[in-house]
Amino acid sequence: MRPGTGKNSIAPILITGSIITALTLGVRATMALFPDAIDQALGVGIDTVGLTVAVQNLVWGLGQPLAGTIADRFGAARTLLVGAIAYAVGLLVMGAANGPAGLHLGGGVIVGLGMSAASFAVVLSSMSRLVDPHRRSMALGVATACGSLGHFVLVPLTGAVISAFGWRSALTVLAVVTVSIGLFVRPLRSRPGAAEAVEAGPDDESLLTTLARAARHRDYLLINCTFFVCGFHVTFIGVHLPKTLTDAGLDTAVATMSWSLVGLFNIVGAFAAGALGMRFAKSRLLSIMYSTRALAFAGLVLLPVTPIVALGFGVVVGVVWLASVPLTSGIVLGQFGVHRAGTLFGFVFLSHQIGAFLGAWGGGVIRELTGSFDLWWWLAAALGVAAAALHFSISEEPASPLPEHRRGASPSASQDAVAAVDG
Repeated sequence: MRPGTGKNSIAPILITGSIITALTLGVRATMALFPDAIDQALGVGIDTVGLTVAVQNLVWGLGQPLAGTIADRFGAARTLLVGAIAYAVGLLVMGAANGPAGLHLGGGVIVGLGMSAASFAVVLSSMSRLVDPHRRSMALGVATACGSLGHFVLVPLTGAVISAFGWRSALTVLAVVTVSIGLFVRPLRSRPGAAEAVEAGPDDESLLTTLARAARHRDYLLINCTFFVCGFHVTFIGVHLPKTLTDAGLDTAVATMSWSLVGLFNIVGAFAAGALGMRFAKSRLLSIMYSTRALAFAGLVLLPVTPIVALGFGVVVGVVWLASVPLTSGIVLGQFGVHRAGTLFGFVFLSHQIGAFLGAWGGGVIRELTGSFDLWWWLAAALGVAAAALHFSISEEPASPLPEHRRGASPSASQDAVAAVDG
């Protein structure tokens, strides 16, 4: 029996994917709690801490296509285990830092590399292979929702540890949480390609041929553009929302609760996205999500920032937070199938992380220059409108095969190219 096709075989895959996603996304979400604490302890400035998280996201994005390729070839379990160890080491180095260099090395470079291998992108790509197509959208939605459960649980707990024991101790605790991912990788150990044949392309197609098809596929390129906007949004909010709210005069507890609500209500949003993605066009659902984000960002700037507004913002943004992930990955799977899912979604995720770099770093710079994040909130709103418009023109149909003259002059040349890539 193939993985994912039995009545009960989906359960260990779904549980494992959900736990790993909860831990990785939960730890990542806690980064929003550290800028103020680190700035107060080291006096490095909010923009410096923002740059650390920006570097982390850029390195994560640059490493994601490679991590996806490794997971496609050798399996997700080993990739996740190595990533979890690197992630934990980076958090420990960050916790021992006494200046910008240590922060950037540990929290930026090493954590970024660890996250690329121990990321939800690797988990979701693996689950896509192991779960039958008719249950895939729901499975990805469940795993993403559980990632938000980790967000909701770990953010307030980390805030309590920071308050009681300091930010260095909190990073040590998070390192222990992260390395525990290794305990849960076993159900994802199946080799790629074991689950099913590829729906949108031949399973013997070389990596170079798949990448060439992707580079010529307009709708795949547009997905890269819109996921850039997603990265800008979620990382800007994830790093700077609490500081935005405390700048407006709200208590730290209210700011932390608003950020926690993003995680709580994304559970609802991700579940809904998984279910709706099986019935409606994913691109249209994404258009609605980006429009909703844009309205929420504009409202945060225009309305008086009261506790009610802050908590309401957390609820609204939470519903459309990571709900974009199962829908976007679902579109890529529909275009190209599961055989190169890790690699192709890795490149989409690289675009996401370039946006994340600009959102995190640019927000900190604007705050230091103007004393306010307002300009970056308006830019986030404008990008949301642009992404919503682009999704109206994105097709979810399978990508066309590469023309014969693009594949190589002879069968032997094609075989040599495959051997060079896959050998």
